Parts: sequence; structure tokens; C-alpha cells
Amino acid sequence: MFNKVATLFITVSLLSSLPALAAKVDTIDVQSPSMNRTLRAAVVLPERYVKAKKRDTQAFPVLYLLHGGSGSFRDWLTKTPDKTLLYRLADQYNLIIVTPEGDPRSYYFDSPNVKTSQFETFISKELIDRIDNTYRTVRDRKGRVIAGLSMGGHGAMFISSRHPDLYAAAGSMSGVMNINTTTWKIDPAFAKSRADSFAELLGPAQTGDTPYPGYTMVTLTDKLKANNLPLIYDIGVDDFLIETNRDLHRRLVENKTPHDYIERPGGHTWEYWENALPYQLLFFSKILKANNAAVL
Repeated sequence: MFNKVATLFITVSLLSSLPALAAKVDTIDVQSPSMNRTLRAAVVLPERYVKAKKRDTQAFPVLYLLHGGSGSFRDWLTKTPDKTLLYRLADQYNLIIVTPEGDPRSYYFDSPNVKTSQFETFISKELIDRIDNTYRTVRDRKGRVIAGLSMGGHGAMFISSRHPDLYAAAGSMSGVMNINTTTWKIDPAFAKSRADSFAELLGPAQTGDTPYPGYTMVTLTDKLKANNLPLIYDIGVDDFLIETNRDLHRRLVENKTPHDYIERPGGHTWEYWENALPYQLLFFSKILKANNAAVL
């Protein structure tokens, strides 16, 4: 009897010590006219938003958070070791976090060859329109930021470079900064698989270190400088993409483009991304505050 009571007491104590998840998640369908298909997105709403009275008109900033290759819109909510991560960050910074579907290998550009893969248009127009017309958002670049991991890191940097009028800042975690797979430290079979995907989406590769100029970040450094958009990107020292990130960093230093670049211990893992995301939110929060777009 004593053991049962003690076990019950310990269980109740542990449950009561867990953080309450005040944020909530909506799963929505988003129509994409450009692809003639419907895609899904998860929307994490902070406690401040959820508990606001119906007559409240307070607008909230939005983080668009992109998933990686072979992933889906649910990854950021289900694959981090701490499943409360997005809930806690939404509550901490009083912002809406949107995690949209990006297909397994879209790399978030508009494919000239595959009509059903127009993800630059989807993320930068169709998704923003849906979110702004559904939720109380800051409907201006001053309250909108974008980030992602791996393929999504490329997507965030690429889309923001082409639409600096839509975002206040952009970030990447373990991002693909060069879609030339020969620059990745990976198994040849995996490299060929990804190279075949790029050829399907973009056509035959050009010769040289940057086979798809204009579609990969190491070829867009002059545009990044001209845009003057605040940028943060990081990568683990054991990540197979580290040389592509170092290459972009060198190019941005050479052309004097302001940016925050960080290397820290870790690999291409969810443990690394769980640690990296709070640093990116800290960076974004300072910009949102400076823009008077933060909810204080």
C-alpha cells in the first residue's frame, strides 16, 4: 500500500512540475492556385493570442519556419526531443509560428519544369495571404520573419533574398547554401539522388562549382548585400554541409554583407536544431522590437 501511495505521489509531483502548454496549434489547409493543389500547415498560437477577448485587435508577428528534405509540415512539432519547444517559444516571444508543407525535395523554389512544385510562390504569396486573412497578424514585413533547417534553411534564405519587401529578417540552421551535391560530405548514392532531383526540377546542370546560378545562395551574395536584410545562419562543426556554409560566409565577408554566422558543436540532427532555434528567435525578437512589431 505504501509503495502505491508513494508512486502516486511521485507521479502527481512530476506532472505538476511539467510546464503548462498555454499555446495551441491549428492545422489548416492552404489552397495553392499556382500548383492547383491543397497543402497543409501547422499554426502555433501563443497563449496571449489564444486568451485574447474577441474584440481584441492586437496584431502578432509571425515566424515562417520551414522543414528539411524528406520532411513534412509536422516535423518541427514532432521530431524535436523536446516536444514543447515551439509552444514555449511562441509563448516566450508572443509570436505566431507557421510550419508549412514544403514537399520532400522542393528546395522551396519555383520549378520551371514541374508545375506542382512552385514553392517560392506558395510560401511568399499564397501562404502569407492565407495566414494574414485568418489570424490577427502584423500585415507588413516589419512583423514577418522566416527561417528553416537544411532544405528549409536554403528556402528561407532564397525566398527572402528574392522578396526582401516581405520579411524583416531571415535565418538558416544547417542550410544547403550550395545545391551542388559534390560540395556535400555525403555518400555518393545520396549525392546522385539529390542531383537527379535538382535536374528534374531545374533542368540540366551547368558545369563548374555552381551548376544552378540564381538558385543557390553562394551565387546570390551581391543580392544579399543589396537587400541589406538582417541574416543569421548557423551550422554544427560535424555537419556534412559545413563547407557550403563556410563558403557563403567567406563570400559575404569579402563583399562586406552584414550577417551573423555561427558554428557550434553538433551534426545534422534534431538535437542540434532544437538548440539552434532559440538563438534564432532571440535574434529575430530584437529586430521585431526595433520595428515596433513585437507584442510586449
